[in-house]
Amino acid sequence: MDTRDDTTSEQAPGAAPPRVGPDWGHLPHSHLTNLIIGAGFEVHNVLGAGFLEAVYTNALTVELRHRGASVERNAVFDVVYRGVSVGRYVADLVVDRKVIVETKVAKAIDPVHRAQVSNYLRASGLEVGLVLNFSSSVQFTRCGGLGLSRR
Repeated sequence: MDTRDDTTSEQAPGAAPPRVGPDWGHLPHSHLTNLIIGAGFEVHNVLGAGFLEAVYTNALTVELRHRGASVERNAVFDVVYRGVSVGRYVADLVVDRKVIVETKVAKAIDPVHRAQVSNYLRASGLEVGLVLNFSSSVQFTRCGGLGLSRR
């Protein structure tokens, strides 16, 4: 006779919570990037494929704020060369003043998308960025921190 209890057991005191999403616990702002990626999947689950980038950016902003994150839209960063501002970058989102998020609607994440976020990171002084691509399925790339992680 099987005497195992299939109900959810209470977590032991001091035990780590169960992991959700990719295991980036060793990377800077991993909890926040997991939150953003989860929000991206929720947006795609609700809206599906086929909308313009601005629609996904707007929906992602709503979802992230719903989850308690601070979101800055169209964040402007000066590009400085030899102490002189020579241009500006405008990032789609900055979450909790820690993570830059670029939304895309493309067939796939291209190296130029990763380069764009890397440039935003250099211009902003922030260390972590994400590219979220809302195509037929959600794709994402994490830039910065301890190198580049792709999925």
